[in-house]
Amino acid sequence: MPKMKTRKAAAKRFKQTGTGKFMHNRANARHILTKKSSKRKRHLGHDAQVKSTEMSRLRASLPYGL
Repeated sequence: MPKMKTRKAAAKRFKQTGTGKFMHNRANARHILTKKSSKRKRHLGHDAQVKSTEMSRLRASLPYGL
């Protein structure tokens, strides 16, 4: 049986925590920042945990983890 391939697009966008959860960068932090509040921009700078409903798709994309 050949090795499974990692989806490189997913590998570049996610990182794995020590407990096996996956984190991702938040959207809407690139441009048009003048109309967004400071609090909103500050929170956009932090990583977010991947939703449990997406985990099966992510595990299929990253069969060996990160």
